[in-house]
Amino acid sequence: MNIAIFGMMLALVVAVLLPLYRVVKGPTVFDRMMGVGVIGTKAVLLVCLAGFAYQRVDMFIDIAISYAMLNFFGTVVVAKYLDHSGARER
Repeated sequence: MNIAIFGMMLALVVAVLLPLYRVVKGPTVFDRMMGVGVIGTKAVLLVCLAGFAYQRVDMFIDIAISYAMLNFFGTVVVAKYLDHSGARER
């Protein structure tokens, strides 16, 4: 594995810790949703970097796109649920 790719992957794993704190300690549900979205985005980047590390970019890009779509649709579903449940008024 290339040392530069490994360094970038390690930096992304460390960068996940900041939004993870927001997910755990977030004062509102919307802060937690934002933190989960950021973690999902960093996970997509990690999958792409893993594709470069294993020299199978084509396969890992497909996995990353699928995960990004799942992350987006999950965020939309939770936002719709919170909109209908009245979480905004609390």
